[in-house]
Amino acid sequence: MPDGRTDALPRPRAGRDTAIQYGLALLTVVLVAAPLVPVLYQSVLDRALYDTGQSFTLANFGRLFRAEGFGLVIWNTFVFAGLTTLISQTLGTLAAVLFGRTDMPGARVFGELFLWPIYLSALVLSFGWYTVYGPAGYLTLIAQDWLGGAPWDLYSLPGMAMIAGVSQAPVAYIYCMSSATITDPSLEEAARVAGAGTFRTLRRITLPLLMPAIAYSAVLNFTVGLELLAIPLVFGDPAGITVLTTFLYNNGVASARPDHGLVATAAVLMLAVVCVLVWLQGRLLGNTRRFVTLGGKATRPRPFRLDRLRWPLFAVSALYIAATVVAPIGALLLRAFTSLLSPMVPLAEVLTTANFTNMAEYPVYPRSIWNSFLISALGGVIATALIALIAVIVLRSEFRWRGALHYVALFPRAVPGVVAGIGFFYAFALVPGLGGLRNTIWILIIAFTMHYIPVGLGAVAPMLMQMSPDLDRAARVQGADWWTASRRIVLPLMRPALVACFTILFITFFKEYTTAIFLFAPGSEVIGTTLLQAWTQGEVGLVSALATIQVLVIGTCVTLARAVFGVRLHG
Repeated sequence: MPDGRTDALPRPRAGRDTAIQYGLALLTVVLVAAPLVPVLYQSVLDRALYDTGQSFTLANFGRLFRAEGFGLVIWNTFVFAGLTTLISQTLGTLAAVLFGRTDMPGARVFGELFLWPIYLSALVLSFGWYTVYGPAGYLTLIAQDWLGGAPWDLYSLPGMAMIAGVSQAPVAYIYCMSSATITDPSLEEAARVAGAGTFRTLRRITLPLLMPAIAYSAVLNFTVGLELLAIPLVFGDPAGITVLTTFLYNNGVASARPDHGLVATAAVLMLAVVCVLVWLQGRLLGNTRRFVTLGGKATRPRPFRLDRLRWPLFAVSALYIAATVVAPIGALLLRAFTSLLSPMVPLAEVLTTANFTNMAEYPVYPRSIWNSFLISALGGVIATALIALIAVIVLRSEFRWRGALHYVALFPRAVPGVVAGIGFFYAFALVPGLGGLRNTIWILIIAFTMHYIPVGLGAVAPMLMQMSPDLDRAARVQGADWWTASRRIVLPLMRPALVACFTILFITFFKEYTTAIFLFAPGSEVIGTTLLQAWTQGEVGLVSALATIQVLVIGTCVTLARAVFGVRLHG
């Protein structure tokens, strides 16, 4: 919420300032409400909202809970999210301690590699894991040859949760690392002076101080576990394991005769659950002050000495990174340049560029790549501009409703991608005059922008809050109105934060697929939707080639953002 930095500024003049502020506030409200109102409306109608003769009813909720197997769907959803959270929090917390607080060799490099799953979409990671650990995966075949069978099964709730847990472990790692930086090292030093060893100090001092970060990231990861679509779709559907997201997908996009009442009601249920979890995140974040131990003296915690465990833990860490990061991504890239990837066939005999040649021959593949670039670049610019103006109004104006605007702008955190996609589909079907946008990339730009406003605000707001209000106050004293001061002083000074915001949004838009699944049409495909279509058709080589392009583009963006612009894409 606004922190009161601008209390001493004069109230904005009537006229241009008021028009801009009210206009942008109205635009934000419409953008955020656009997918929510139609979903709520459809959930209480007896037929599709674009049909005639509808009547209000609550029967959809009864039908949903009486639907055959829906109880098992709810059970699978919460078990999957719970296991995902347990795995991600365990891995992320251990990595934060091991890579961030010990003298283990290579800790910094391992920490950087540990983060890579968060940069890629869960869809691409799913294909990578399938290539290595699927029924005909490279390491699966080796395990079957050596052991008579593989000790893993991705087509199960624990197997799916392992993939999701590894992909979400960087979230717990980031929060724990951030929390560790504000921990007073004198507490650990006092424990050492009192005779406590490394592991006792970690257990009695360090880990308890990380509990707020662990709890907050656990709720966040549980929320993400509820919203995941790719992993349950790739590994759960073939095994008959349905969760809430795949229930929405199978009864919506994949159904020849969608049951709109059932889909909308399930979407409302998911929205309600996620809203409660987001509220809980806010409560947890607000109650962490009692754990803050940072004093006025800036000190760096002394790394824990591992002594004889340094190299054994180094080996375990190297094995984990190789098995969960290098192998899935590397095998996916390698599969793109082979006609078959198997330990039974020499690699030299199957190397080929035919997958990329074939991909270029089908218009849908180049078109989806071009659309993804266009949506990411154009949408990133539009979203960054909108987010910058929202931030300036919320944090550097006397707009009467700036607190409410801030709340509305952050609300999309509680809107799962599948719900946003369904909602925008209904909105564009319901509102006259918007039908022309339904088969274009503009509907995707609008949907992506709405969904990721909170992400952009997270990149922009910290710098704006640190910027002294004396700069724009001086312009106001000289007679400039709020908009002139913002345009000539505040926004130019925000340029580094805006670059970071655009970079984050570009990468996020480029890998987004859950929202697009419900909105794309022939001609407006993006990489994620085309990957899913190719996967369902069994085109493993084309999937690998297209996924490789996404990985290379995102990898290049991450590297340039950090090396050239110094942009942090996490935390």
